[in-house]
Amino acid sequence: MLEIIPLMLVLLLGAVPVALPAMFTVSMAVGSMELVKRGVLVTRLNATEDAASMDILCVDKTGTITLNKTSIVDATPFGKYSKEEVILYGALASQEANQDPIDLAFINAAKQRNISINNFQQKSFTPFDPKTRRTEALVSDGNMEFKVVKGAVHVITELCGLSGDSLKAVDEEVNELTHRGYRTIAVAKSTGNGSFELVGLAALYDPPRPDAKELIQKLKSLGISVKMITGDALPIAKKVAMEVGLGDDIVRASELKELIKDNPSKAADIADKCSGFAEVYPEDKYLIVKSLQEKKHIVGMTGDGVNDAPALKQAEVGIAVANATDVAKKASSVVLTSEGLLGMLNLVVIGRSVFERVNTWILNKVSRTVLKTVFVVFTFLLIGKYPISSSAMLLMMFMTDFMKISLATDNVRWPSKPCKWNINKIVKTAAILGILMVLEAFGLLFISIKFFNILSDQQTLYMFSFQTLVLFAIFSIFVVGERGYFWQSMPGKALLTASLANLALAISIALIGIPGLKPLPPNLTILILGYSLLFSLIINDIVKCSLLKGLF
Repeated sequence: MLEIIPLMLVLLLGAVPVALPAMFTVSMAVGSMELVKRGVLVTRLNATEDAASMDILCVDKTGTITLNKTSIVDATPFGKYSKEEVILYGALASQEANQDPIDLAFINAAKQRNISINNFQQKSFTPFDPKTRRTEALVSDGNMEFKVVKGAVHVITELCGLSGDSLKAVDEEVNELTHRGYRTIAVAKSTGNGSFELVGLAALYDPPRPDAKELIQKLKSLGISVKMITGDALPIAKKVAMEVGLGDDIVRASELKELIKDNPSKAADIADKCSGFAEVYPEDKYLIVKSLQEKKHIVGMTGDGVNDAPALKQAEVGIAVANATDVAKKASSVVLTSEGLLGMLNLVVIGRSVFERVNTWILNKVSRTVLKTVFVVFTFLLIGKYPISSSAMLLMMFMTDFMKISLATDNVRWPSKPCKWNINKIVKTAAILGILMVLEAFGLLFISIKFFNILSDQQTLYMFSFQTLVLFAIFSIFVVGERGYFWQSMPGKALLTASLANLALAISIALIGIPGLKPLPPNLTILILGYSLLFSLIINDIVKCSLLKGLF
């Protein structure tokens, strides 16, 4: 019993995945470093794993799907005013330093049309507020002062006191522009008696990014359903969604909110099947995320404002866009440093690569544990001798475990669908591969006993077992590192370097020997090397492909 205890402890230590936390952490850290190079900052280390499992991505229209470069494409004057005056007074109700897209659109339109605003002095300015939904400025032209406002049409028409036919004419024009896919902004100017009169309407358009349609199709090909979120009216949302290939099944956020109160299950079904959401307020995003999670989806959500924070926190993958507030960034697990969908595509691809590397480690660890434990125990029972010493087993563990950490940087082919943990199948596959390697190792043991008489010396038997276990461990990494045949992908430089160094060290130990392990004859060393290489990369690789078919 005293002799068995050390070996039992070593086998137990070999069965415990002591390197898993290090491997997992290094994989996540390496993935995060790769993402930084591509403009994606990870604020929570396991966000890359969540991104690998994400199957729904909700993205803001403005700045992500579109260029966030709003331009004025048309102007409709009312009453005594002209198109140029609609642009002029809209520009006077704007401020360039504010860097608001709509403000910049009016100022740029005035410059393009050679409409001078230099003759006016802006004495005060109130920027856009979601509560008032308008901007306002006090302006002087040298002789008199007046106010100009621009904002949501219903806010400005109410401010101007429009009703009857006047209001109807405005509504008809707004409906026409909206159906053409344009966002409408109303402009008004104060009169001498302090009241406001409507100057006209401006049609704004924010074109989709040139690469938006292509990137959305790539995300779809990876099994991710992309849903557009916008505060714009339903017709505008449908037009943009159709242009980028999302379809026109867009739902109003207000309708979804009402349905959540009455029939949450139906609301979740609608949210799941639709292409996006229109007329969304920031607080609505949280309800959208919850509805999608009701259908067991892993949800990604983008946001930029303080009010987006609850939704970003609730989503498995909260993504703060480039211009997000500090509060939004703190609530997110990922922060983008550039606009557009490319950063999100990179997040998914690298996340799945990290997932595959961890999967490879698990497959290799379980199969090797089966090989070590079963081979050592059954060899002892069959020949009545310890096949390997405790010190040799520890040396083998150190050599292979340090090598396997390099899997964190290995080249892998990411799956074309969201990653899901299927531990039962992974363990079954690894166990079958482990048992197969045990049978192969016993075949090698039988040949070595018959032709090389390795049982005549205990230390020679130790060296034989050490070499067999180490070489099968090295070659099995290349087998499980590729879901197809091993030659279909090139191993990473770090893994290849570590494996070759380990191989050279193992062969050197076999030929030279170390205390407790006698050198092996060169022809036996070549036999072990060739045997383990042949069975690992041909027989075991074919079996692995059959077992993993349909698993990943």
